Amino acid sequence: MTNQYEYLNLTDPEGRRLTSLPVIKGTMGPSVLDISKLYKEVGCFTVDPGFSATASCASGITFIDGEQGILLYRGYPIEQLAARSNFLEVTYLLWYGKLPNESQLQQFTHEVVHHTMINESLRLFYQGFHHDAHPMAVLVGVVGSLSAFYHDYLDIHDQKSREMAALRLVAKMPTIAAAAYKYTMGQPQIYPKNSLSYAGNFLHMMFAMPTQPYEVDPVAERALDLLLVLHADHEQNASTSTVRLAGSSGANPFACVAAGIAALWGPAHGGANEAVIRMLQEIGDAKNIPKYIARAKDKKDPFRLMGFGHRVYKNFDPRATIIRETCYQVLEKLADSRDPLFELALRLEEIALKDEYFIERKLYPNVDFYSGIIYRALNIPMSMFTAMFAIARTAGWMAHWMEMMADPELRIGRPRQLYTGPVMRDYVPLEERKQR
Repeated sequence: MTNQYEYLNLTDPEGRRLTSLPVIKGTMGPSVLDISKLYKEVGCFTVDPGFSATASCASGITFIDGEQGILLYRGYPIEQLAARSNFLEVTYLLWYGKLPNESQLQQFTHEVVHHTMINESLRLFYQGFHHDAHPMAVLVGVVGSLSAFYHDYLDIHDQKSREMAALRLVAKMPTIAAAAYKYTMGQPQIYPKNSLSYAGNFLHMMFAMPTQPYEVDPVAERALDLLLVLHADHEQNASTSTVRLAGSSGANPFACVAAGIAALWGPAHGGANEAVIRMLQEIGDAKNIPKYIARAKDKKDPFRLMGFGHRVYKNFDPRATIIRETCYQVLEKLADSRDPLFELALRLEEIALKDEYFIERKLYPNVDFYSGIIYRALNIPMSMFTAMFAIARTAGWMAHWMEMMADPELRIGRPRQLYTGPVMRDYVPLEERKQR
């Protein structure tokens, strides 16, 4: 943390001073109150359901200004990285805090590429899953088992070991995810190819067959790489916070990422783009949009417009602006005809953003509103949407895990609570309890 620059005095209702809380200023964004000694000095905790106003850590990786629609990776605007960079360069940036030079990027890419294979025994692990298991269920199990195969670098207190574990996770995640898809399809798993790019290699492992050659479409390759860049990190979201919390206990990085995958699986987090597709399918036709808009505004109706608004962004999602343009490019070059769901999405966006209800609440489309459309154009099935998210977010998870493990002030995460249960009472023997 940076230096404290002032204090906030807390007083009781009579104006008597209770304590002074240090105010700590970061390099950008709101300052924070250091409440670590509040209970000791005042005798009470704070409560913040959903941690919407609580900084759980100090981090120098990603900055979000939700009011202005700003997303920075290590200070670099997401718009610039999306236009000029690629996923492995962004991964290097997230991990090491700077953009690599040419030789550094070549070496880093080489190391990732040469760790993409998974142990042959691990491939047999897939046969223990039911044939129609959800890919995210497979990812949780397989990633969690990696520590049993790659235990040579599990010293979490050694920087080299941490970097090797991070490298293996980022390198192998596409292989693990593609193998999960192939298993559910009853198709042979495809080995990675060192000659392909990170995104191209994943497409190869997803769609290649031993019976015929497969050429990676450069438009699909670039679109997928862009999605990986946009999803690489997003500050202290639910899955990243889960990785950090698990890591604070000293758990190995493979277990931490498995925990992050489980958190990402939730429809309110990583499953949001899948929920958008299901919503568009439910709406079905543009003529039905007014009815569903009315339902979304009805507080008594459980229907919600998925893909609009964001927990952090109170203006527009900068990633959505980038991905919207990519939607047009991908559908124009890859689809035989324009995806009717994309046409429906554009019409829904147009109608919703002219409605005062959405204007007043600044409910703009977020990145999930468009990403599922692109995945559909790339022939990636809906069951794999969240797995795609996990591939990208592994870069950010490892950046935060390594940052946390290098912190000399690391302490195990232990949130407190406001207890609302029964007061202390005595045990009643079974024979004395009255029938209800």
